[in-house]
Amino acid sequence: MKVASIVGARPQFIKSAPVSRELRREDREVLIHTGQHYDHGMSGVFFEELGIPKPDYNLGIGSGTHGHQTGAMLAAIEDVLDGERPDVVLVYGDTNSTLAGALAAAKLNIPVAHVEAGLRSFDRRMPEEVNRVLTDHCSEILFCPTETAVSNLAAEGIRNGVFLVGDVMVDAMNYNRGIAEERSRILEDVGVEPGDYLAVTVHRPSNTDSRESMAAILGALGEAGRPVVFPVHPRTRKFLDGYGLLGKIPGNVILTEPLGYLDMIRLMAHAEKILTDSGGIQKEAYLLGVPCITLRENTEWVETVESGWNVLVGAQRDRILDAVRHFSPLARQKNLFGEGNASLLIRKFLGRWLDTRTG
Repeated sequence: MKVASIVGARPQFIKSAPVSRELRREDREVLIHTGQHYDHGMSGVFFEELGIPKPDYNLGIGSGTHGHQTGAMLAAIEDVLDGERPDVVLVYGDTNSTLAGALAAAKLNIPVAHVEAGLRSFDRRMPEEVNRVLTDHCSEILFCPTETAVSNLAAEGIRNGVFLVGDVMVDAMNYNRGIAEERSRILEDVGVEPGDYLAVTVHRPSNTDSRESMAAILGALGEAGRPVVFPVHPRTRKFLDGYGLLGKIPGNVILTEPLGYLDMIRLMAHAEKILTDSGGIQKEAYLLGVPCITLRENTEWVETVESGWNVLVGAQRDRILDAVRHFSPLARQKNLFGEGNASLLIRKFLGRWLDTRTG
């Protein structure tokens, strides 16, 4: 079996690492990096830490508007797939790289397999929501992380080729948690004590593209009454600088450059609470057993909210502060995201599906 795996952004590097390990036991994988995340802190360090094979193709697309970026990726990926002619194209998550890979494969009549299929925030203003819906409807094989995802697909009439495999992020977390504790010195580097700080990430346009929202978030963090560690996405830093807020960062807020996966795991694992607008970090917080405060009005990971370990507060200063001071899960965690064998199941189901299709 020849599989073309398409990645381009930080979350996809993390998700693809355990799947690549499984695929390469018996099959041939062609790894295509679109270059959506391209600097070392957002790309190279993840390949190094996670042991991801060097990409067979690095398309070097870089940043740009959604339309220009997706269009450039679509053209470049199509050229690679036309030459390689894999049996299946594997895409991950909900980025522009995901959609471009799915569209390129579908136009060439190559089957598309979508890892993390069926997620829905039901907010079409989010580019990620558009990407994931379109990708699911382009895909012949849909690997779902949860029962909710399976139900979402069924509600849209997608029932064939749907497999409940659990979440590959569990595989990645299980594999790397101990390594992170052994190797990472992030807490010592930033000078915080376990359980006595907040960890924060902000990168979504719904927050970064509004000075009012960013000022409200920073204002709440400044009143949190404890240290706050804030690894800053390059795009977020650009907006903070443009808004004149970089010079007004509260004294308890520690800004860092983007962190690698191992540092980020250790930082999150020992935080009192995590504040984020990232989908992946909401889920990682749950896996690590750390309460999550989501700086959005909706989430694709509804299970984390329903279980009481995640609360949605948007970008409103008072709601953020209230959650920082008072939010606490009332119930024990449940096993929402599988047994940590999603990568193995993906490889097995891919093989069986292709055998059935060609047999």
